[in-house]
Amino acid sequence: MSDMITAELVRLGVEPPGDKLATIGMMADVIASTGRAEKDGLEAAMLDRESKFATGMPGGIAIPHCRSEAVNEASLGFLRLATPVDFGAKDGPADIVIGIAAPDESGSAHMKLLAQLSRALVRPGVVDSLRAAGTAEEVAELVMGVVSPPAQKPAGGDAASASGASASAGGATAEEAAAGGETGSAEAATTGADSDKPVLLASTSCPTGIAHTYMAAESLENAAKDKGIELITETQGSGGIEPFKAADIARAGAIIIAADVGISGRDRFAGMPLIESGVKRPMTGDEAGKMIDEAVAAVKDPNAKRVAGTGGGSAASSEDESGVGWGKRIQQALMTGVSYMIPFVAAGGLMMALGFLLGGYDVSFVASDVVSNYSITNLPDQISYVQNDAQMLTERSGMLLYLGAVCSYLGSVGMGFLVAALSGYIAFGLAGRPGIAPGFIGGAVAVFVDAGFLGGLVTGIFAGLIALWFTKLKPPRWLAGLMPVVIIPLITSLVVGALMLILLGRPLASLMSGLQNGLTGMADSGLGVLLGILLGLMMCFDMGGPFNKAAYLFATAGLSAGVLGSNETPFEIMAAVMAAGMVPPLAMALSTTVRRNLYTAAERENGTTAWLLGAAFISEGAIPFAAADPLRVIPSMMAGGAVTGAITMALHVGSQAPHGGLFVFFAIQNLFGFVLAVVAGTLVAAAIVTLLKSRAKAKQDKEAVAA
Repeated sequence: MSDMITAELVRLGVEPPGDKLATIGMMADVIASTGRAEKDGLEAAMLDRESKFATGMPGGIAIPHCRSEAVNEASLGFLRLATPVDFGAKDGPADIVIGIAAPDESGSAHMKLLAQLSRALVRPGVVDSLRAAGTAEEVAELVMGVVSPPAQKPAGGDAASASGASASAGGATAEEAAAGGETGSAEAATTGADSDKPVLLASTSCPTGIAHTYMAAESLENAAKDKGIELITETQGSGGIEPFKAADIARAGAIIIAADVGISGRDRFAGMPLIESGVKRPMTGDEAGKMIDEAVAAVKDPNAKRVAGTGGGSAASSEDESGVGWGKRIQQALMTGVSYMIPFVAAGGLMMALGFLLGGYDVSFVASDVVSNYSITNLPDQISYVQNDAQMLTERSGMLLYLGAVCSYLGSVGMGFLVAALSGYIAFGLAGRPGIAPGFIGGAVAVFVDAGFLGGLVTGIFAGLIALWFTKLKPPRWLAGLMPVVIIPLITSLVVGALMLILLGRPLASLMSGLQNGLTGMADSGLGVLLGILLGLMMCFDMGGPFNKAAYLFATAGLSAGVLGSNETPFEIMAAVMAAGMVPPLAMALSTTVRRNLYTAAERENGTTAWLLGAAFISEGAIPFAAADPLRVIPSMMAGGAVTGAITMALHVGSQAPHGGLFVFFAIQNLFGFVLAVVAGTLVAAAIVTLLKSRAKAKQDKEAVAA
């Protein structure tokens, strides 16, 4: 790992090209210039990460980071800016920017080294040394000295673990922690601690598990050390989890959870006093010290907020604890279900599309037969199948048909999990781990009774609410251990399954059938254009929000139901949704290119990035523009999306892939119509938003002259 950062990856005293998005583009260019990554892919991955979670840190530093297939070799890029750039930190802009680029399949060694860097950057003196360094070679040496200090590595452990042990031990060195046994052990943790003060636990986690997870832990550890408090940390990041020991949990008085995603194993802390926040709070000002003080006070407070459930592993606190109403919690659970479902859709749908590319348009009719009865050494000839009461032969034969059938079959298996995954993870979003099995079982029953994704939504909500109710019970100690793994899944599955089979299955199936027939009827009777307009409006209204996700879920659910049939309507709906979702970022990119004087320098940089985001069907690329000027941007984008949706349906454009935009051109039926629809919608949206902004600017100029 000695060349993770070299002088070629360091730039000192550079003038930033614009806002943080442009600076991230510069970082991607620096890393790509060494051949360690493909620039466009790395930049897109870093920007996507930044759009979800700002990477600015206290102290004038920023750590844009990602894991991506575009990265060939784990790398650290370094920019020391002549003019600081705002990366979203509360204490001001950053002049030190360290980019972390990790391969998509990064080994644990890479992740642990990156975790060590994240921890080190919140320690006094480290950033000052980086600002004072005179040469690129000196910076590279300083960073590598922080990432992998040989003298501080415990035998059989990793540097990040040693750091955690040192802080939790109230000042013990890494060698002393290693000598005491495992990181976080009771023996090491008691070194230097005041026995009259409580033992605290802290668990941290961020969405990607690369930087914020470890920096939050380090901040809490430093604050605990300053106060003489024994703190034991568990970082649930990409470098793996070093779980709390049972003995440490047993003697702890309270737990701090700083996380933006649900932490695993939450049921271990049931009933323990709880201090909870997002992962950024401990890294802001003196908030880490305040959290330590709050946790100490909670130990002595009988009315303190506590971790919910008994063995429940709930992914969220109760309503009283979190202050979030049931409507919001159910909405969050639905978004959780959709989020976890999308990988099944993407993997399954793209494999299906690849199957069509290799095996021909009719491969899905014979995929199961080919996979079962043929092999790579026994290739099939053209296979007969029946369609619309007519005997047909497949378009292709031999190796192409066989490989296409394999891809098609694998894709159909993946898509078959769509409803079950949606239901299972909705239940998980409400009840945590005990909800997963009942949710999956309920989703499978929904498929069995033909209730489709509507049934999956219902079973997921029911399973989550029932399992959550069980987690609130306080059973005898001898029964508590069986609750989350046996009793809750068993009873909840029985209740939800019985409800679907006996009461709800047929009505939901009828509703789903009516919906599907209605869609087919709209398309067949010439009302498909109206459907396309509606889908286009939904995709462009909130660009990644609930309406956008609802339209996408509707399309992917229809795609799942239609991939094995001859009905083209699901493909057409998927194409309308994907094409309309591409319009907002492309339209804003075009507007910022044509009328640059209407936009700030930062917006022009965002517009440059939006070209790639739009082409890849990442609607969120237009959110910065919509947030800055919603009354002009959102209606304009909706108009463009409606035009695009109408054209795709009118021209019977179809998409066998659920995601990817122009990059899955091979899976688009009527590619010319698809491109025409996207271009037309982009032109309409860009023209309207440019006109509205031009009038607003002219009015401002007139008022300025009058003044």
